[in-house]
Amino acid sequence: MVVWLFAGGGEGEIQGLVPFLRKNFPHCKFERYTPVAPKKGPKPGKPIHALGKTGKNLSKQIKYQLSSALRFGTCDCILVIDDLDCRDAGKQSRAFNQAIDCVPGGDGIYRLIGFASPEIESWLIADWDNTFAKHSDFRGYHERLRYVLSHEFSVAFDDPESFSGYDKTKDACKEKLSEIIVRAIEYLGSSLDVPAVSYKKGIHTPVLLISAQAAKIAGKCKLFGDIYAYLTRNSIRR
Repeated sequence: MVVWLFAGGGEGEIQGLVPFLRKNFPHCKFERYTPVAPKKGPKPGKPIHALGKTGKNLSKQIKYQLSSALRFGTCDCILVIDDLDCRDAGKQSRAFNQAIDCVPGGDGIYRLIGFASPEIESWLIADWDNTFAKHSDFRGYHERLRYVLSHEFSVAFDDPESFSGYDKTKDACKEKLSEIIVRAIEYLGSSLDVPAVSYKKGIHTPVLLISAQAAKIAGKCKLFGDIYAYLTRNSIRR
């Protein structure tokens, strides 16, 4: 099954998302169309290729990239994955479906709209034993880090998608989970005198994501579970 991937985000998604999907769903052929890795040097007049697209801007990017892709081929499924950022999943799904449908030839292709809620770090929290607990930068104090995230920053390890709430003024979460991880590690270093390595989203997120097991994530992240169920069912079938 050929799957065209349109994902929001930046370096973490560029480096980690496709390897994670390929490892966990080996019978699917994933081809990433967004995010687009920027070429060296300034590219004035082409902001559509910039990193960090999400929400409405990702919808615009999907229209542009899908229109171009369909000139040269087709796929079995369009997979859209974006950080939900505490927005309404139904509303976001409708916007992405509309973006696909308005592209000539797009309306006849099956699509799966999925979300990392509130962002992709929730998947790393869900499969802690294969991510933070095993990585050389964190395994020496991962139990204390888990305790601090749970008790000081209200991260629910059995339901990481529930983290934070919607802030209308930001059109996003009140707090970002990735930033909370940074703060929790800083807390350990300053309050408990733990020699903690700083969490760098662009470096650590893709490495940890590649180590994660989709089945473990699906058990704790309902929205990811929708992605998992479809790709598992169809990759086996084909």
